[in-house]
Amino acid sequence: MAASLPLLCSTPPRSVRRGKRLALGSALCLPLLLAATVLPLPARSAAAESARGASAAGPPVRVLLVESAGFRVTGEGGLRLRDTAGKELLRLPAGGAVALRQVGGRVVIEAEAAGRPDPTVRSVSVAELWIEPLANRPESATFGLQQRRYRGRLQVRPVDGQLRAVNVVALETYLPSVVGSEMPASWPLEALRAQAVAARTYALRQRKPLAAFDLKATVSSQVYKGLESETNSTRQATSSTKGLVLMHGNALIDAVFHSSSGGATENSGDLWTQQRPYLVSVKDFDDNSPVRQWRKPLPPDLLAKAFPETGGVRQIDVIATTASGRVRQARVTGPSGRQLVVNGAQLRSRLGLRSTWVRFEAAPFSFSGIPLAGLSPTLAPVPAEIRPLVDPLGALLASPPPPPPAISLVAIGRGFGHGVGMSQWGAYALAKRGQRFEEILRHYYQGAVVRPYPRGAGSPLAKQPGDPPGLPGWTSDPVATLASP
Repeated sequence: MAASLPLLCSTPPRSVRRGKRLALGSALCLPLLLAATVLPLPARSAAAESARGASAAGPPVRVLLVESAGFRVTGEGGLRLRDTAGKELLRLPAGGAVALRQVGGRVVIEAEAAGRPDPTVRSVSVAELWIEPLANRPESATFGLQQRRYRGRLQVRPVDGQLRAVNVVALETYLPSVVGSEMPASWPLEALRAQAVAARTYALRQRKPLAAFDLKATVSSQVYKGLESETNSTRQATSSTKGLVLMHGNALIDAVFHSSSGGATENSGDLWTQQRPYLVSVKDFDDNSPVRQWRKPLPPDLLAKAFPETGGVRQIDVIATTASGRVRQARVTGPSGRQLVVNGAQLRSRLGLRSTWVRFEAAPFSFSGIPLAGLSPTLAPVPAEIRPLVDPLGALLASPPPPPPAISLVAIGRGFGHGVGMSQWGAYALAKRGQRFEEILRHYYQGAVVRPYPRGAGSPLAKQPGDPPGLPGWTSDPVATLASP
C-alpha cells in the first residue's frame, strides 16, 4: 500500500493554543498557510527520517492488542488521528485522549477533556482510524490503551460489532517488551539474549501480509505488555542480537518456547501434526523451576463443569503417552459409567492444567460431619449419606440405593507449557552455568543455526504487500555472522 502524504496544518490561533482544541476537519489545515506553519520538517524530509528510523528498527509487525465495543486512547506527548487515506482528522496536545466506539460498522471518535467528552470538538466516524503518538522526545512517543503504554502506531477497525485495535510497530522496537514480558528482566543476559533471538525469529515467521494482524499480545503468540515491560537489560538483549535469527536450511524455524518442561522437552510431532527436525525432545535443565513439579486439586464441581458430557468424573485413566511421558490420550469415566476419550491438549484445556505431563489420583478422603457416637434419631435427623452406617438394614429397606458419591481427584504433574522448543527455566540454568545464548539456542533447537537473516528478494524483512504506509522494510546493514556450530 502506498504511503499518503500527511496534510500540513498551520499554527492554530492563539485562542486555540490557550486551551481550545481544533475542531475535526478544521479549515486551518490548508496548504496555502504553509508559510505560517511551525510544524516539524517538510513532508519529504520527515518521510526520509521516518524511513531511516523504521529501517534501523526492522520491518513492521502488527500485534492485536484488544477487541471490544469501545476504549480510550491517550497520548503522553500528544496524538494525531488520520483516516485510512492518510488525511489528518485531529491533533491533540500532550495528555490528550479520545474515546472510540463502534457504531453501525464505523469508528466513532470523541475527543475528551478532563476525562469527559469535549464539547468544543465535534465527533466524527470513519471506516478505519490510524493513531500516531506525538512527542518532542522519542521516549514520550507512546500511546496509552487499557492501562498500558505502547510504541508505534495504532490501527482501529470495526469488526463484527467490535473495535479491533492493532499495534503497528517496528520489530526491534517491539522485542524489548516481549523479552521483558516473557522473562524476568533480572535473569542473566545470555538467557535474555536467547529469548530475544527466539522471539525475533517467531515474530518474523508469523508475519502474514494478507491477514488482519500477525501476532496477538498474549500467550497465543508471545506475551507483549508494552512499554512497562521494557528495561535496560531487555533493550540490551535485543540490541546486542539485532538482526539475528534461527534458521534451518534456508528457512526461519518455528521458534516456539515454554516456561519449564519438567525434565525433558517434547517432540513437536507428538503434540502437533508435523515433526520439525529441530524440535526434538532433549534433556532440560529446569531443576530450579518452581513449576518443575506441581499438584492441583480437582474438586467435584470443577470436574462436573469440565466434563458435562459424562455428568462429572469418577476417574481419569491415561491410556496413551508420548515418548517423554506426556498424555496423548485419556479416558474420562463419569459417575454413571459414561466415558469420554480426549487428547492431551483437550485434557489440559478443560482442567486448566499447567502441562500434559500429568497423572491423576483420588484425593484423600476426609469426614467432617457429626460424630457417630451417641447419635440418636430422636435428637436430630440422621443425614442420608451416613444412614447406612447407623442402620444399614433400615436404610436399604426404606429407600433405593443412592447414586455414587461425587469424588475429588488430584492432578500431579511436571512442567509448565506445551514443552516444545526452548525451556525458559532451562535457558536460565544454562546461562547461570556460563553458556552463551548461541549454545543455549542450539541445545533446544537441534540443528538450527544462529545468523543474520538475508535481506534479498522474497525475504520477510523486505517490504511486503499489505504493509501499512510509512513503514518500509528492513534495509539496515547486516551484523557480523556468528560462527556456526
